[in-house]
Formats: sequence, structure tokens, C-alpha cells
Amino acid sequence: MRAKYQAVLDLGEQLNIKDGKVEEADGKLKVWGTASTQYEKDALWNKIKEIGGDNPADIMADIKVEDTSVYARHTVSSGETLGKIAKHYYGDAMKYKEIFAANTHILKNPDVIHPDQELVIPNL
Repeated sequence: MRAKYQAVLDLGEQLNIKDGKVEEADGKLKVWGTASTQYEKDALWNKIKEIGGDNPADIMADIKVEDTSVYARHTVSSGETLGKIAKHYYGDAMKYKEIFAANTHILKNPDVIHPDQELVIPNL
């Protein structure tokens, strides 16, 4: 079972899931831990579904979220725009306005962002 879901375990390690625990019992893989944000929790669940289908019966995961006040935190890379970032997190570039509104403490213009700025990606 562990081998089947190794990609999930690797992702959890990559995301630095806190208090992570994995057990095999009763023919199921049981996984616990705490993700920093909802985005990270969603990424783990998407990986579980990618491997086991929409309702996998061979894995039980209890993933909590440490910071529910934001959807994600994003560090700007060179060449990014708020529209590109919005497309990545929400699937809709026009949601850049919501990201801008959540970051007016560091952004004065939605067309001007700089590498290494840490942006809050709000829950919508």
C-alpha cells in the first residue's frame, strides 16, 4: 500500500507537513499531518485522488490546516504577474484583483510586483 501512495508521501515531505504519521493497518494506508495552508492540503488530496480515484477505499487521510486565514502564501518569481499567479491558484487570471486587495499592505499597483515578495493568496 505504501508503495502505491509513495508519491503522496513524497509530496507531504516536500511540503513539510508537520506531525506527519503514516501507518498500514487493515489493508489501508493511514496518513495524518498538518499542512501550512489549505492549498497544500488540497495538493495532497489531489495527489491521493490522482492515484486512488475520487473516492479511494485503501487510504484514510486526516490532514489538518495550520493557517486557515489564507488559502496560500506565494513568493513571487521573476516574470510573474498577479494574473499568472491568480490563474495558478484559482484557474482564473481575473481573480488577480482579489490577490491585490489582500496585499495592499505591500502592493500599491496591481501591475507592479517584484521577485521575492511574499503574497497572501486569500480564501475565496
